[in-house]
Amino acid sequence: MSHHRRALLTRNSDTKTIRAASFRPCIDIHQGKVKQIVGSSLNDLAAQREDLSQNGLVVNFETDLRSSFFAKLYQNSSLKGGHVVMLGADQASKYAAYEALMAYPGGLQIGGGVTLDNAIEYLNAGASHVIVTSFVFREGRLEEERLRSLVDLVGKERLVLDLSCRKRDGEYYVVTDRWQRFSELVVNQQTLDDLAGSCAEFLVHGVDVEGMQLGVDEELVHLLGQSSPIPVTYAGGVRSLDDLERVKQAGNGRVDITVGSALDIFGGKLPYAEVLAWHKQQMADNVHADLVTA
Repeated sequence: MSHHRRALLTRNSDTKTIRAASFRPCIDIHQGKVKQIVGSSLNDLAAQREDLSQNGLVVNFETDLRSSFFAKLYQNSSLKGGHVVMLGADQASKYAAYEALMAYPGGLQIGGGVTLDNAIEYLNAGASHVIVTSFVFREGRLEEERLRSLVDLVGKERLVLDLSCRKRDGEYYVVTDRWQRFSELVVNQQTLDDLAGSCAEFLVHGVDVEGMQLGVDEELVHLLGQSSPIPVTYAGGVRSLDDLERVKQAGNGRVDITVGSALDIFGGKLPYAEVLAWHKQQMADNVHADLVTA
């Protein structure tokens, strides 16, 4: 990154937060319904409007259960920091997102079409944080002024930067616009250090494996665990408890994990109850470690 960018964005690389890996739940919403979709099959919204059949969209799971059902499930499980993602800007999806936020005030983050015009509304509706990607990118470049405006509006402590990425030529590039457009921003130590001063957390989907249950991208997880100076959540490819352990090991216990299509509550084979038990064990082990080192 340029010296100019480093001047604009506060560096925060002196220390790295040491914390236990934890499970972060999700609620993905498309056309007003809770779904699990292969992320790389999402088309641009304009294309979706022209092709109402949405040929090529790969849906792993769809339910008539309301978004509030899943929000309450996570609340009753004492899970915080999950994310609600709107995979489209239609009104039905917005209503479903608001319903989830109001069912679990302060327990969920929200992303998908977040801008200066609506960020405060989502926070007032109960979101703990807003998640942004495409708004702070234009034609593949990070728009520092837009990012700074969001920080000024909501505060860095309530902002999550989505750095979901795909691999190209041996490096991970942030992808925007429903993960269809490669940006010029490479996910590496310098990028994470520079952007950490402008947000509370990073959310990173490994788009090449997202929704496919093909196993996690351990190389990406290792990069995040080694390089991120602030909390970071990885999503993509988890299919078993062994994969949770792989993320924990590859990320050195510093990378949180989202599981979607693999969960039985979303039509998969991995029991939600077992993932929750794994999460609680991580929290208990962390408390024990703190007591030992105190």
